[in-house]
Amino acid sequence: MSNGGAKAAVASVGAPQPLDWKFSQVFGERTAGEEVQEVDIISAIEFDRTGDHLATGDRGGRVVLFERTDTRDYAGRRRDLEKMNYPMNRHPEFRYKTEFQSHEPEFDYLKSLEIEEKINKIRWCQSANGALFLLSTNDKTIKFWKVQEKKVKKVCDMNVDSSKAMGNGPIVDSSISTSSKQFIENGGCIRNDFSFPTGGFPSLRLPVVTSLETNLMARCRRIYAHAHDYHINSISSNSDGETFISADDLRINLWNMEISDQSFNIVDVKPANMEDLTEVITSAEFHPKHCNMLAYSSSKGSIRLIDMRQSALCDTHSKLFEEQDAPGTMSFFTEIIASISDIKFAKDGRHILSRDYMNLKLWDINMDSGPVATFQVHEHLRPKLCDLYENDSIFDKFECCLSGDGLRVATGSYSNLFRVFGCSEGSTEATTLEASKNPTRRQGQTSSRPCRSLGSLSGVVRRVKGADNLGVDANGNTSDFTTKLLHLAWHPTENSIACAASNSLYMYYA
Repeated sequence: MSNGGAKAAVASVGAPQPLDWKFSQVFGERTAGEEVQEVDIISAIEFDRTGDHLATGDRGGRVVLFERTDTRDYAGRRRDLEKMNYPMNRHPEFRYKTEFQSHEPEFDYLKSLEIEEKINKIRWCQSANGALFLLSTNDKTIKFWKVQEKKVKKVCDMNVDSSKAMGNGPIVDSSISTSSKQFIENGGCIRNDFSFPTGGFPSLRLPVVTSLETNLMARCRRIYAHAHDYHINSISSNSDGETFISADDLRINLWNMEISDQSFNIVDVKPANMEDLTEVITSAEFHPKHCNMLAYSSSKGSIRLIDMRQSALCDTHSKLFEEQDAPGTMSFFTEIIASISDIKFAKDGRHILSRDYMNLKLWDINMDSGPVATFQVHEHLRPKLCDLYENDSIFDKFECCLSGDGLRVATGSYSNLFRVFGCSEGSTEATTLEASKNPTRRQGQTSSRPCRSLGSLSGVVRRVKGADNLGVDANGNTSDFTTKLLHLAWHPTENSIACAASNSLYMYYA
């Protein structure tokens, strides 16, 4: 075997096998021809750190919580299976837990501006004493919620002895002596007779309070308002459990969870003259382990890593991650499609995943020369950019996510499709799945040659000959720009993905 062939064989052995994705559950499935209400469309999805709870937000300002059910009897079953040396194939299952109205439509009278109730982002915070805590935000206002089980108490038994009760009058007992005594003025009594009545006093009877049932109560603990002039696009809770950030187009603010009337502006990209504005902030996230570090992305396709220990106002970045366009490739759409819509840190904090309109890119925070891997998602739409600009689809903001082990990444696309790529060295995994009960109905496994240190999948989406002008992807599917899968989340410890297709929440496992 040649040296090159040996390297390829080693790479293929080291790379994990492509996952076999299966449908798990769907909540809010549409029936054929059913019209979707605008307020029911899901606008945010987030797993908590344990993966036992999932939260979704919608355009109607509601937050819906789901809890995992298949882990409750898992511990005992796991021990039994381990004794039998039997493989454990768990099927992740969630159930509806509760929902609450997080935001209401408002009106800014100073700016004559309507503030819609749509939930932009949800972020879980550290749980305590059996209660769940989460942050939710619309365009202007962030709220801190506590969700806890409360026992509903009820007075269920007045415990009155009905046989001795006379209407609404006093309780009469034959044992009470009614013998006449000699009384004097002012209530005095001549005879000092303190003997108990025969048969004793009647028993003292009190109402009985019992806990009949347990209800989940959602209570808004804090409201963080009036800190953003522009629409909030990101919130991120810190690993210290005490602070969080909120970001709009031009500023990033740092908040303490306990203080709702004061925040600190740590990033401000607003120029003195707004005509000099060339880029805006599109997404921001705290480092998962270092509470002093955070990253934010811009509309020019760059990511800045900042260290809050350097200065109070983080005007300068610690590192800048960006990829220069090849000379001669600039066009009217270059800057629009370069805008990053979402960034996510890997669980270990070593890598950052970014999503622009065309690609997913994986960055190593120790290497700012360029991305270590690029995954083409919408390359087949490049000939259609004019049409996408005309119908505003080119401004759609797709989210991205990483698996807990950092071996795979995922993002959404049009026609309710989402894509899963392997990002370990030598991996050629590139799976297209549909948000439906048959996820593999329109997908085919495609491969590409490894490139750069983590095997960039730059050839993942093949060009279909003669189909470029139709917006056809590698599997021969014509893109439907009216159905788009913008929001998805990967379970923190297992290969399970939750994604939103309009008002429906689909869940898959591998």
